Amino acid sequence: MEFLVASAIGILTAAGIYLVLRLRTFPVILGMSLLTYAVNVFLFASGRLTIGAPPILVKGVETYTDPLPQALVLTAIVISFGMTAVVVMIALGAYLSSADDTVNDPTDPDPQPEAEEDVA
Repeated sequence: MEFLVASAIGILTAAGIYLVLRLRTFPVILGMSLLTYAVNVFLFASGRLTIGAPPILVKGVETYTDPLPQALVLTAIVISFGMTAVVVMIALGAYLSSADDTVNDPTDPDPQPEAEEDVA
């Protein structure tokens, strides 16, 4: 089970980093979301992966799940959803104002020339 969770975290992180390094805004937003999911799964797994254990300590129970990572993950989900909504609205506003969602790379020596419109 630990190998499966660790693999899922690694795949989410790799895909998120790949998308963050793209030069378009919406893949960057998706990459940040994947990185957020990877961190959430990591935080959740840090509270020990136990199946069928209660999240609080009660009398007579020897094995329980730590509730702190669960609370951190729930808080992180809410915050990341709100921040993703804000970033999507900012990116959408930038796209609608310029009709393009590419990121200009200042180190690119030969930027793509803009297409000239035929004037007839």
